Amino acid sequence: MTTLLILGSSNIDHVMRVEQLPKAGETRITQDYRVQFGGKGANQAVASARLCLGATDVHFISALGKDPTAQTMCTSWKKEGLTLDALSFIDNENTGSAMIFIDNQGENCIAVNAGANACLLPHMLIKQEALFSKANHLLVQLETPIETVQQALVLAKKHQCHTILNPAPAIKLSAKLLALVDIITPNETEAYKLTGIDVIDNHSAQQAADVLHLAGIKCVIITLGSQGAYVSEQAANASEKKTGQLIPTPTVTAIDTVAAGDTFNGGLMVGLAEGLHLHQAIRFANQAAGITVTRHGAQAAIPYRHEVILE
Repeated sequence: MTTLLILGSSNIDHVMRVEQLPKAGETRITQDYRVQFGGKGANQAVASARLCLGATDVHFISALGKDPTAQTMCTSWKKEGLTLDALSFIDNENTGSAMIFIDNQGENCIAVNAGANACLLPHMLIKQEALFSKANHLLVQLETPIETVQQALVLAKKHQCHTILNPAPAIKLSAKLLALVDIITPNETEAYKLTGIDVIDNHSAQQAADVLHLAGIKCVIITLGSQGAYVSEQAANASEKKTGQLIPTPTVTAIDTVAAGDTFNGGLMVGLAEGLHLHQAIRFANQAAGITVTRHGAQAAIPYRHEVILE
């Protein structure tokens, strides 16, 4: 059986839809308000569980508060087929939360309170080393402490587990951490934060990818929203010129982009775990993300495997 491991954040999201995103000092009246489950880690875990075939075991490592929200989340995740043995429940902390504004074009801005997510510490992963030893792929993001992310990557590499880093939210990362990553999946903003290169076209995307290749990352996938994903693989011979490729995403009408990137990352890991060629796995992830943006919500918007048709 293939084992997939996701480490990351879990949040309760408070979502407000507005005609336009508020500017500094501006008050806007919402068109609707809803509460939903989110957090990049949880979104990616749910996406992985929904998109994989039956012979895959999907484990989620996260920290929650000891509160009713956490219990409701766990009930929902179990129904999705997630394995939750590696969850931690933190005394005197709330489960993480986020405030999300979405405009009529589907764009969003988000503020996050880490809550229990900030309590997921490196020593807690040592107790889960047996899980890392049997995992085939690890997917991590940056909404938990950076030292915990690095510890997860160290354990994964120790046990020959393939590593994927979704470097969100955008922060500078150490050379030591980047050297532990097999695939990195920044968007344009995150690519700029990591490399100092403003990604505006294929040429600049390749320039940013080259910087990340020099950091030791074999595969760079820069997600470009409605344009698709630019992929660059490190050449076998250092003297060879690296040339990447833009893999387009399906044309859809986006109404909510909140979990699009998370769906992409979960879909990418699933595709690779099932033996798809890298470009095929990206197309699969693009298809899944393209469905997500046509629906409202975070985890509620993520499609199931039977909905994703890979041409």
